[in-house]
Amino acid sequence: MTTPITDIEHPCSFHDLPVFTLPEPGDDRPWPATLPSVDGMAWRLDCGWDGHGFAATWQHFLKTVDPAQVRALVIGPWWDGEYSSLAPVVELITSDAARFPALRALFLADVVGEECEVSWLRMCDITPVLRAFPLLEELVVRGGGSGLDGESLELHPVRHETLKSLRFESGGLPGHVVRAVGACELPALERLELWFGSQWYAGDATVADMAPLLSGGAFPRLRHLGLQNSEIQDEIAVAVASAPVVAQLESLALSMGTLSDAGGLALLGGQPLTHLDYLDLQHHYLGDEVMGRFKELGERDDVHVYLDEADDWDPDDEDDARYVAVSE
Repeated sequence: MTTPITDIEHPCSFHDLPVFTLPEPGDDRPWPATLPSVDGMAWRLDCGWDGHGFAATWQHFLKTVDPAQVRALVIGPWWDGEYSSLAPVVELITSDAARFPALRALFLADVVGEECEVSWLRMCDITPVLRAFPLLEELVVRGGGSGLDGESLELHPVRHETLKSLRFESGGLPGHVVRAVGACELPALERLELWFGSQWYAGDATVADMAPLLSGGAFPRLRHLGLQNSEIQDEIAVAVASAPVVAQLESLALSMGTLSDAGGLALLGGQPLTHLDYLDLQHHYLGDEVMGRFKELGERDDVHVYLDEADDWDPDDEDDARYVAVSE
């Protein structure tokens, strides 16, 4: 079991494969003597600020690597000289979907703050990806609702037979995306993580938007649920405390948000959590007494409870001093 993700970072591995960034002709990264095996890597494409643009990078990738053997694909910065929409990237990838029969995992927008703030990423409708790759098992999307020039993340309800893991890493996840997730038919889904972010960056999802996810009826194979990075983390915790979905879970993450004693006590006083392998509450605002009770839960019932506090938090601070881990 690995420590849960609680921040924006470049993954070293994806879909249980090491990530390898394909060098572009003329860039500063040295070419390896031989390229690694195509099916043994998650291939990452990174245009760089002074690159040739994504279209050229994509064609270089198709000529360098046999796309029929690619199992996992990671899309890094895709712009050339100025930030641009992800829409042309999605269009290129989906138009060549037939050339990737082995693709099982896709990470859209593996971008960190030094390259572009998560709230600046110019997102688009990612529904075509699910339609173009019916055998996809894992999808990660980084970015959210505000973006430059108002370009935001969109999703429309779809049925997808094989998707097992879906994660949205966002500093502002729109409520309409959350509702669309709940309206999707994903019979194979085992892991779902939603980072809600801040209202300042279009993170306007409500607990009502999450109702299908909490019901337990939407995704019968779900074993991990992450409702994270939220300014309404206490409200979410109160809802989770009696949510039917909890009984089917093996792990639960309510981390990265503004969880305080109110939400913590609701969890402790709600339905049993003793069946969980782990409970992730990292980046919280719990007092010592409530933290102690969660530690007792872990020690008594063999639940791995992650309890790292939010950085630089003083218990004497006002409630409005609390913040989510990822926003801008």
